[in-house]
Amino acid sequence: MLPLKDNIPTSRFPVVTVGLILANVLVWLVYQDAGTEPGLSASINESAYHPCEVTDSCPVVGEDWPVTVFTSMFMHGSWSHLLFNMLFLWIFGNNVEDRLGRLRFLVFYLAGGVAATMLQTVVTLEAGSLRDATIPNVGASGAIAAVLGAYILLHPRGWVLTWIAPIFVFPIPAIVYLGLWFVLQLVQGSASFVQPETEGGVAYFAHIGGFVFGLLLVRVFAAGTRPPPPRYSY
Repeated sequence: MLPLKDNIPTSRFPVVTVGLILANVLVWLVYQDAGTEPGLSASINESAYHPCEVTDSCPVVGEDWPVTVFTSMFMHGSWSHLLFNMLFLWIFGNNVEDRLGRLRFLVFYLAGGVAATMLQTVVTLEAGSLRDATIPNVGASGAIAAVLGAYILLHPRGWVLTWIAPIFVFPIPAIVYLGLWFVLQLVQGSASFVQPETEGGVAYFAHIGGFVFGLLLVRVFAAGTRPPPPRYSY
């Protein structure tokens, strides 16, 4: 199910959301050479996050983890990885930014990404192998998951226009769409314990950690802000 748009207009232009999208795209095109070699491998070796570095159980590769926990949020492994993440960030991030305000939203986004990475790190180090802990982690999806968790609380009456292949397009309540997305992460994350992906894959527990962070802390970040009057486009 691919989200196309939501039905909640924003009261101002989402500067931070657009800035984050541009930053991710520019990093992909310029720093990662749009996924071509040798730029892709070089960028991952230099700026991706490696869980094993947290416990010094592997040599530091490129920058150390206090730096790569942030740089890795702006990196991706493929065009599809980038485009799907940016689509979700645009649809849901602009409304969360509209509610939190620009500076709070930026801090919330980055903190959510760190929380997501830390949960994935704990799971990898405790339940995975040393090989698993050396696999580089890249992507904005942990931080975006925090945005999704925030959206479901800030806009529980929203709807998401959704494309279901091959031709079906119809609105789904946001609380249902995002709830199903979160349940899917739980199911697939649990399955990864039974059948781990030996060559890397999706960091499901980063998604779970980010989403829970958004659920638990968005009210703290939104404290003192005044919600805009409800407006819906359909």
